[in-house]
Amino acid sequence: MTDLPSIAVIGGTGQEGGGLAARFAHAGYKVVIGSRDAAKAEAGATALNAHVDGGSITGADNRTAAAAGDIVILAVPYAGQQATALDLADLLAGKILIDATVPLMPPKVSKVQLPEGGSAVAALQAKLPDVKVVSAFQNVSHAHLHDFEHPIECDVLVCGDDAEACDTVVGLIEAIGMRGFHAGGIANSAAAEALTSLLIAINRKYKSPGAGIRLTAV
Repeated sequence: MTDLPSIAVIGGTGQEGGGLAARFAHAGYKVVIGSRDAAKAEAGATALNAHVDGGSITGADNRTAAAAGDIVILAVPYAGQQATALDLADLLAGKILIDATVPLMPPKVSKVQLPEGGSAVAALQAKLPDVKVVSAFQNVSHAHLHDFEHPIECDVLVCGDDAEACDTVVGLIEAIGMRGFHAGGIANSAAAEALTSLLIAINRKYKSPGAGIRLTAV
């Protein structure tokens, strides 16, 4: 599987980022997780490797991780999204950046609070014109990502302005056991971002560990 692209997960010490890192490693990808603190990333990688056959996850500071990844995933809280990505702009140029950002504003995380302009991911793409930003994974619960024994009954909406980059991301999603669907240009990411707050409200109401979405008649 040496022909698989390497995956860097910026924010890989968090729940969502860690879940994605574990899923990709389980599928045979070489994964490096990034954190502002390299020691924290290394400790996070060790913890994840305890649950992944082969121990293919490593940890590093964000810049080292971004440089190592053929494809980079951004999985940090909304408050740090732009600052983190912009600090890595020189290392991301020409690459695919999969942005899983959701504009949640605690404590009202079950209320849709999109930023001015509509989409947090589209706003980042505007600031990184040399990066192929693709929106994905906003609606997948981290609880499901860590459970390798059961299929994830959740489809993934993929939005981006570069069609080839979106094709690549759909393929990655399928490689880790989910269905990915092109959902239009990067501006359409606003719908996926907003949907997360609706799912959180549903989780609370119905005591679900992680409600998701499925597309029908496709």
